[in-house]
Amino acid sequence: MNKKLYIQSYCKIGNGKVDLNGRIIFSDEISDLKPFLKLVYKKLEIKYSKFFKMDNLCKLAFLSAEIVLNDSEILKKERNVALVFSNNASSLDTDRKHQEAINDKDNYYPSPAVFVYTLPNITMGEISIKNELQSENAFFVFENYNAHFHQIYESSLIHNEKSKAVLGGWINVDGDDYDAFLYLVSEKGEFEHTEKNLMNLYKN
Repeated sequence: MNKKLYIQSYCKIGNGKVDLNGRIIFSDEISDLKPFLKLVYKKLEIKYSKFFKMDNLCKLAFLSAEIVLNDSEILKKERNVALVFSNNASSLDTDRKHQEAINDKDNYYPSPAVFVYTLPNITMGEISIKNELQSENAFFVFENYNAHFHQIYESSLIHNEKSKAVLGGWINVDGDDYDAFLYLVSEKGEFEHTEKNLMNLYKN
């Protein structure tokens, strides 16, 4: 019989607030996403120069992941942490910028620095490089956060011994509209890893 799995730690970022396990750890009234993410980066006192080259989707995923992983301290003993993300805009926010560079016939120069972020799974690559993860990863696109799918897929990775833990959730950016909900699934934690609990944590 499969062991019960739990949500060990979770982070939500949206509406100018950063929530760790149900507690606001940072907030600011700034409405623009890019400067807000920079403020969060400084607040967390992260030292990672590549952060400033990332697009907004990647920055949001990176910050959410850092908060969850550092809170759980799982990386002190484990690197086989799978990544399972989803959203509804894919990499559209950066795709638009890339398209604008192509459309400008008088100043035609598609930037490789922008183009590299025209796939949403680059977010997982950046997180994996920073934390030296060598694990399963997948990025899905749904209309809304699909707790049912996430619960089944994340559980299967651990029960089938593909990974020891899973960093999963929703990372979405479309202009200045943004929404992040990342959590760590493992064999210990406060909330059982069920569809109902995932949905409740995401909504509350």
